[in-house]
Amino acid sequence: MYYIWTDESDTTGKYYANFYGGILIKSEHLNDVLARLSAVVKEQGLEQEEIKWQKVNEYTEERYKRIIDVLFALMGEGKVKMRMFFRHRQYEAAGLTNEQRRKEYPMLYYQFIKNDFGLIYSNPLGKEIRVRLLIDDMPLKGPAREEFLKSIYHLNDLKSFQKANIHIHEGDVAEVNSKKHLPLQVMDLVLGSVCFRLNDKHKERGIDGKRAKRNIVKERIYKYIRSRIWQLHPGFNIGITTPITKQTDLWEHPYLHWNFIPRNYTKNNGLSKRHKTETAPYNLHE
Repeated sequence: MYYIWTDESDTTGKYYANFYGGILIKSEHLNDVLARLSAVVKEQGLEQEEIKWQKVNEYTEERYKRIIDVLFALMGEGKVKMRMFFRHRQYEAAGLTNEQRRKEYPMLYYQFIKNDFGLIYSNPLGKEIRVRLLIDDMPLKGPAREEFLKSIYHLNDLKSFQKANIHIHEGDVAEVNSKKHLPLQVMDLVLGSVCFRLNDKHKERGIDGKRAKRNIVKERIYKYIRSRIWQLHPGFNIGITTPITKQTDLWEHPYLHWNFIPRNYTKNNGLSKRHKTETAPYNLHE
């Protein structure tokens, strides 16, 4: 079984919006991963607190760096996979109806789950694999929530998922609280840091023209996380889709970004950063 925890960050931002993060752990690695994350959190004296990007400060800085070290070590060992999805606001989907705009969250989440981990490339032996999807604080209620769940279960009907023998069984999508799930907490540090940097929050200044101490600490944490990402993808520009050489890389790489660009879009150059470059989106199959 694959366990996938997912969360979202800023729905909008100065330049980038709709941040989604996912962390995948195979069942055979689950106990080891959770034990090692729990051990480092306890070692840092944070077992009674929730690990969160919003709690980055001078007190947590070195403690969080040690937790980040363990997370990226686990990725380097192939025991954890992490994916990040976001869109640059300069690329606006064209021709959307009001109904489609209202369903932005479920539509983008569907694309994230369907494509970002490369699940259809994960099972060359063809033995059935179940996916357990654990979503933090789903912002949907009533009929909208049921419709979203129905769309996720619809992945079972796709020929690519059937051919790969990947299944999400009824009841294997659940809403969870990040306070009880360390994978969500450690992922929040990476997701929050990337969102922080891409939307230039590191440049924010108070009315006195100075940067807040906490903001300076956050930038240091971001740079530390970037250095760990660079060990996996040297020199990678975090604002673009991670380059791949073959489609199976979508599964095989431990860490990837996807800068989602709609097939049909209008471009607002006023929302672009100077000298920003983009790569093409992943090849969507269905």
